[in-house]
Amino acid sequence: MAARGRGRAHRRRAHRRIVPREEKVTSYYGRPVLKEPVWKVPDVPAYLYLGGMAGASSTMALLAELTGRRRLARAGRLAAAVGATTSVGFLVHDLGRPMRFLAMLRVLKPTSPLSVGSWILAPFSGLAGAAAASELTGLLPLPGRAAGVVAGAIAPAMTTYTAVLLSDTAVPGWHEGYRELPFVFAGSAVSSAGAVGMVAAPAESGPARRMAVAGSVLELAASRRMESRLGLAAEAYRTGRAGRVLRTARAATAVGAGLALVAGRSRAAAIAAGGCLTVGAIATRFGVFEAGRETARDPRYVVEPQRERVGETGSSVRGQQH
Repeated sequence: MAARGRGRAHRRRAHRRIVPREEKVTSYYGRPVLKEPVWKVPDVPAYLYLGGMAGASSTMALLAELTGRRRLARAGRLAAAVGATTSVGFLVHDLGRPMRFLAMLRVLKPTSPLSVGSWILAPFSGLAGAAAASELTGLLPLPGRAAGVVAGAIAPAMTTYTAVLLSDTAVPGWHEGYRELPFVFAGSAVSSAGAVGMVAAPAESGPARRMAVAGSVLELAASRRMESRLGLAAEAYRTGRAGRVLRTARAATAVGAGLALVAGRSRAAAIAAGGCLTVGAIATRFGVFEAGRETARDPRYVVEPQRERVGETGSSVRGQQH
């Protein structure tokens, strides 16, 4: 019994030593606990926005084609192709060399979000490009439509895989939001695709306006839910540069959704709504990206949650003893 008591006391002292209680959280030699992501700005935020917009636009094009809205389908296909191709360009620029992107395609690892994401982005870009080329030239219409259908089927994964990619890292501001972040990105993608449809095909913009409103509601609701659940990491989403950008994103998205509701066939209102929604979608991606980097820079976002978990473990051990 005495040995057992000494063992329990040792475990309690070990818990206390893991993270010493200090008034100000620091780290060894003043270095961050986590290595800050080396991804470049604006390359990665642009990649996040364009990929999501391209995926949702491809879905919009497929649904428009099925319901006989040719102008809206054309706008969606062109937006999907341009967005996906430009997204790949930003990703390759961030990687530094095109061969690094091609190297990610050598093997498909289902357990790696980066590998799966690469295998979503590469075929989607090719299919969206083929569908757009057929749309513009009128050549090979049946293969072009088939490419558009397959791209539309892949599109939901295209709109959300970047959120999974961020959430799979150890960065607290991204990892702790793993449940809601895919919904934030999906809503933002749908609203940005709706913005494209309202501006590019005003005569057939009814479905695009409904997409814009629905996507905005989903994005705002998921963002609010995520921040309420993040704990300490939510501070990075509300303060500093990330906080300012995200407040701008929410305001632009809300205004854009409101304008979309009343736009009707008004060209000016549609353009204003599309502009606000696009600004909101871009700002959302940049704000989330910057908030995550802030939680990697400051040891407090890593250390204090660890303290809480250690305290909960200690309380559980003491409860079992009693």
